[in-house]
Amino acid sequence: MAREFQVTFDAADPAALSTFWAEVLGYRLPAPPGVEVEEGRDVLAAWEEFLTRAGLPAEEHNSAAALEDPDGAGPRLFFQRVPEPKTAKNRVHLDVRAAPGLAGAERMAALEVECARLVALGARRLERFEPAPPLSNGFIVMADPEGNEFCLD
Repeated sequence: MAREFQVTFDAADPAALSTFWAEVLGYRLPAPPGVEVEEGRDVLAAWEEFLTRAGLPAEEHNSAAALEDPDGAGPRLFFQRVPEPKTAKNRVHLDVRAAPGLAGAERMAALEVECARLVALGARRLERFEPAPPLSNGFIVMADPEGNEFCLD
């Protein structure tokens, strides 16, 4: 039987990094425990209010954030504030499937469209790898706003 798992990101700004990854993956920030968040209301604002009512000091409000797959299929993502900056290449990264079922020029064009969208959200484009069949369909290496590398695949 497969085990359920969570992917954890160390971050300088958990709220901002979780917001970025929510846009990348189509994930959502869950509402605070016992709080109903109306459609269109900012869930981060609901968390701020919840944490203030719970008595958590304001400087601790952005110490963590989490994201969930709205369909319940993908892993939960957890973002925790750490004091040290990222200093080296991450040893684990995500491959974001941005062009499923596509090949060749059509695939790379779809990856370029998604790359441009993510750059507008704060990502950096690092390198493009052309298709090299049969071993590679081509991909684009990117970095999130805090420098964590990932691939558009």
